[in-house]
Parts: sequence; C-alpha cells; structure tokens
Amino acid sequence: MPQTLTAQDLFRAAYENRYTWDAQFPGYRADVTLEDDHSIHRGQIQVAPDLKFEVFNVEDPTAQRMIKSQIWEITIHRVRHSFEETHGDNTFEIGKTDDTGAVEILVGGAAMGNRYKVRDNTVCFVHRAIRDVIVNIHTFDTLETEAGYLSTGYRSLYLDPETGLTKGAETIFEDTFEQVGGYYLLTRRCIRTEEAGQPKITTLLFSNLSLLPRP
Repeated sequence: MPQTLTAQDLFRAAYENRYTWDAQFPGYRADVTLEDDHSIHRGQIQVAPDLKFEVFNVEDPTAQRMIKSQIWEITIHRVRHSFEETHGDNTFEIGKTDDTGAVEILVGGAAMGNRYKVRDNTVCFVHRAIRDVIVNIHTFDTLETEAGYLSTGYRSLYLDPETGLTKGAETIFEDTFEQVGGYYLLTRRCIRTEEAGQPKITTLLFSNLSLLPRP
C-alpha cells in the first residue's frame, strides 16, 4: 500500500519548495522607480551578499521608507532557513481540505494557533501571529522555477488577535521576476489597496539589474 503523507511531510515539502537564493548569491544593484497616484520617485538600490540593503538618491522620506520596507520584504523571503530551524519546535496536524484541493495544516507547539494550506507542493494560505496582529496571506498565482516556486500574486489582510476583526484594508500584491545571472530578481511589484476608502495603486519598478562582482 502507498504510504500516507503526514501533515509534517506535506508542509515540509511545500516549505522546502520555496525559491530562495543560495549561499553563493553575490548581491545586486538596480535602478528603482516608485509610482503612485500623486508622484514618481527614482533612485537606486543595492542588496549585499548578506542581504543587507541600501537605498540611494531618494530624497522624499516617505518614498524612501516605502522602498526600504518592500526591499526588506523581498529579501527576507529569499533567505534559506532549514525546516528544523524554523519549525523544529512545532507540531502539525491535517485539517480540512477545501474545494480547491488545498489541505489545511494546523500548527501546535511553539507556534500554536498558526495554520497553513498546502496545494500542489506550495503554501497557498498563511494564518500567522506576528507580534500583536494576525496576518492572513492568500497566494493565488505562482511562478514555477527549476529551484522552487515564487509567489507572484497574493493578498494580505491583518486581523486583531482578540476580536478577529480586520485592521485596515486588504492589500493585493502582483510581482514580476526576471532571471539575472542565474538568480530570479523582482522587476515589478504592483500594490493595490485602499486609502480613506478610495482605491490606491503603488508600483515599484526595478531596472538595469546587475549582480555585484564576486570578490
């Protein structure tokens, strides 16, 4: 008889299927353009081999903070941590399977209360406590590469952990990647949300991408 996969087997396989940069990643630089409904800001970024980053020549402080927050979010998801490092203190249990075939993974142990959904060897839903909020992330589109998958379409929503009520508007992210020197780098991120009840679109464009010289 075929062996039945456990909740940990399913979740580990999807976790290890995420695309990350390897230990030889040299870092890169790029021009960046931030566009929203009211303004355009241009500058440059550089990500070092240790994934520390800098933003140059963006004078507007709000635009600089926005660019930095997105570069942080981009780089943190390209770091490879072993399953044991991240989830070694957790336990896993299979929950419900939804109409799309996504299998719910319920987490116990150190991260009790968190839950995920796995479909086609990808993590397609995250419900996770981060400090004083709960974040829900639904992934609706991915890019399959030879080294794992990248999320290219997803929406996020923050919830109050006490009441379960939403905190702010849902945000939709649409990402485009390009392979440069053997590594997939973000070239475009479109962020759709609401501000004061009105739709807001913010776009980051990365051009002239080049890997840093290896020492």
